[in-house]
Amino acid sequence: MNKIHLSIAVLALGGFLPAVLAQAPAPAASVVRSKYDASAAATPKRNADRFLQLHDSFLERGKAGPIGVLFVGDSIVNHWLNAPAIWDKYYGKYQPANFGIPGDMTQNVIWRLEHGEFDGIHPRVVVFMLGTNNTSGNTVAEIFAADKKIVDGIRAKIPETKVLLLGILPRESRPRGGIPALSPLMRVIDAVNAQLATLDDGHNVRYLDLAPKFIGPDGQISAALMADGVHPTVAGFQVWADAMQPLLDEMYR
Repeated sequence: MNKIHLSIAVLALGGFLPAVLAQAPAPAASVVRSKYDASAAATPKRNADRFLQLHDSFLERGKAGPIGVLFVGDSIVNHWLNAPAIWDKYYGKYQPANFGIPGDMTQNVIWRLEHGEFDGIHPRVVVFMLGTNNTSGNTVAEIFAADKKIVDGIRAKIPETKVLLLGILPRESRPRGGIPALSPLMRVIDAVNAQLATLDDGHNVRYLDLAPKFIGPDGQISAALMADGVHPTVAGFQVWADAMQPLLDEMYR
């Protein structure tokens, strides 16, 4: 091939390749809507022995005896273990159980719901709070749909049980050496909570937003109530218990 023919071939190929590339489908990753797009799909934690150990302990607790009030959620619920005196004072009379697992997302609780944790138990009230761990990777619609799926699943398994649905607690960003401020994730939390409130039917499902109890006049969360900006301290759990007790008593009757 002489130099003239070679130049023509190169030019033709140069025009052909961009056209082919322009018509090629976009990589699959470009159409993923959220980081955790399986928020409503039953998913156990991977490589998490502690998750399965706690799940097994909850199954045993269900078999051990009556549960009057059941708390369900993630580490925020699990951390009630750090306030045993308040727990016993407010909930001891209800034969309570705590099914909170640190790090749980909505899909993990859906898996637990579908793997026996609500089988054979008959609490009068389930106190349910979940979703903060999804806020960095799921859309508002996805988190709401997943929480609603859990509420509906609880009601389907134990229809005589009422659900006290709590709004996701506010959270702060606490940079080292910086000034704490409400997390940008609050936009997601506020929007999810607004939708969760619509599930309140006045009887079987009641909604309660605890956020006003944790956010002070300055618009921030007191370190005394949430030292890390996410989990209540003992003082924070006292605020929670006081705010929730009237509605819990009403629902327990």
